[in-house]
Amino acid sequence: MLSETRTRSRRLSGKVQIAACPQNREFSDRQKRFYAKYASVTFKTLESPLFQRFLDWIMRRENIEERLVASVQVELFPFRGENGKGLAGKYNSRGEIVIYPKRLEFCRRLVKDFEKEMVYFYIKARAKATMIHELLHAKYSNDEAKVRRLTRKYFTIFARHEGARNVNADRIVDMIFMQ
Repeated sequence: MLSETRTRSRRLSGKVQIAACPQNREFSDRQKRFYAKYASVTFKTLESPLFQRFLDWIMRRENIEERLVASVQVELFPFRGENGKGLAGKYNSRGEIVIYPKRLEFCRRLVKDFEKEMVYFYIKARAKATMIHELLHAKYSNDEAKVRRLTRKYFTIFARHEGARNVNADRIVDMIFMQ
């Protein structure tokens, strides 16, 4: 599966960027540093060659045209939806995928339950799952149930291929899909 994509182009590579954000007075300098680091980890995760090849594979398998994704923006700060819950990402009709970070408070609680390495694993896994989810919205925009089912399926395939070596990895993945 992934080996057959090694010679193909990475169609979404170069479309991923960290969004330039105006000064946000709502956050302290410490929070801004945290979110800048979070955005950097997310960006590097989404741009990794292995993950880019996997996204290409999904696009071919699901017949998702490259033109349906104009850009991928990694936002610096979290966003709460109309329901008050934090939003992981969104896809709009202009073909823009936006990825948002988890709130600092959530990550602090995660550090209490896990090692710091697991927090990084969570951030990377959440970024990949969100990217897969929003990419699938490019084709299945009105079928949230199908998008969720396919997201879990494809993320599981990638995680198995990547070979998550941490005993808490399954617990973290469950956390991502339970939210």
